[in-house]
Amino acid sequence: MGVNRINFRDPQAQREGLGRKLIHLLLLAVFLWLVGFMIFIGSIPREVHDGTTKTDAIVVLTGGSDRLAEGFRLLDAGLSPRMLITGVAQGVSLQQVIDGMSSDKSVVPSPENLACCVTLGYEAGNTVGNAVETATWVRDNKIGSVRLVTANYHMKRSQLEFHRALPDITIISHPVFPKEMQDN
Repeated sequence: MGVNRINFRDPQAQREGLGRKLIHLLLLAVFLWLVGFMIFIGSIPREVHDGTTKTDAIVVLTGGSDRLAEGFRLLDAGLSPRMLITGVAQGVSLQQVIDGMSSDKSVVPSPENLACCVTLGYEAGNTVGNAVETATWVRDNKIGSVRLVTANYHMKRSQLEFHRALPDITIISHPVFPKEMQDN
């Protein structure tokens, strides 16, 4: 008629309790990560919400020919008088950037826009660098609004960094939808 009693001073009982706590903590961490990932997936833009408002500049973050092609489409459509392509590799020319858009032969930037209106930024190596490089360019060119062009899955992060670097500038998000990320 003995009663099972746990001796809390017993090192074996303490180790078993610690193991369970660690397993529960690990499961909680995995659960929270999955919840965060689902929130991220739900926040990815599925469409361009404002494709018509004119801005002082278009800013394209390198990383895909879809982004560049869309930036040139917007520039040629007259949604802005100038464009910055930020994060270009050192030594790459504008012609090489255009040649790199080979996946979209339908976009041929107008020579007039290329001659006057496109700036290549060579300083950025990541999203924070894109925002800092853009902030310098925006100040130097007295820009009050930008249309931010990047991939839809990269838009939230880009918005965060650009709002930090450019708190007084109007930023219009313009996501592009890479083919490899689309449901077919």
